[in-house]
Amino acid sequence: MTFRLSNVHWLWLSAGVMLADQITKQMVIRSIERFESIPVTPLLNWVHMHNTGAAFSMLSQMPPWFFVLLAVGVSVGILIWMRRNPLGQRLVASGLALILGGALGNVIDRVRLGHVTDFVDFHIDDWHFAAFNVADAAITVGAGLLILDMLLDTWRARAARKPAGEGPLP
Repeated sequence: MTFRLSNVHWLWLSAGVMLADQITKQMVIRSIERFESIPVTPLLNWVHMHNTGAAFSMLSQMPPWFFVLLAVGVSVGILIWMRRNPLGQRLVASGLALILGGALGNVIDRVRLGHVTDFVDFHIDDWHFAAFNVADAAITVGAGLLILDMLLDTWRARAARKPAGEGPLP
């Protein structure tokens, strides 16, 4: 069996996400007191929050090691998926790299601090979206790219089955 490093170049994107995530979190930790809110625009504040749970503070009663093990398992799965993914599937590869970088960016916080530092507070009037960070944004964008790739595959398969001259797809 020949070992091939397909899609290994996408790991630079993962490393970039982790680096940007850690730099921005350190900036927040050093410059904003916990629970402080600094208005940036009418819809955006910088805040300093600690999240001990998963996305949107779900499972916050779970110990940090639970999320570390989960992130390590997901990361191994992503690396295997990236290894098996054909080189030409850029949406999948970039989506996986973003998710990997985000997962590892947050796991660094959990190992070092026992929580994840969140600092982006999007809001409309009194309604606030859950605070998030660069890692969370990368995970969300990465998942969106995987969904987009699945939709495009579905549309391409449907178009390939459709006889010529039947007009556009619904």
